[in-house]
Amino acid sequence: MDSESMFPTLGLGAMLFYLAIIVVMIIAEWKIYEKGGQPGWAVLIPFYNIYILLKMVGRPGWWLLLMFIPLVNLIIGIIVLNDLSKSFGQGVGFTLGLIFLSPIFILILGFGDYKYIGPGATM
Repeated sequence: MDSESMFPTLGLGAMLFYLAIIVVMIIAEWKIYEKGGQPGWAVLIPFYNIYILLKMVGRPGWWLLLMFIPLVNLIIGIIVLNDLSKSFGQGVGFTLGLIFLSPIFILILGFGDYKYIGPGATM
């Protein structure tokens, strides 16, 4: 087998692997939304998914607008991830996991035994 005929197969395999990861992440986020008492399908709709997440963690919906401001969106994102941790009874360590190892901690939160205990922003 020469190297020219190998690359299309390698590209297709990598693409299928990446697609499988995306599907698993969507399922995990769907479960997180359902645990929070929100419709899981909201994960699939851009911007609406963030609005629902804000609602789930106890932040006002207008915070969605802050997500469009450079640098402010980073701070708001960290606050929302911290609120998400609190919403599931977790602390700062879990927040750091969501910030730095998001895919792993989203899977842990979605497929784990974590229970939604209420909006984290009010705790």
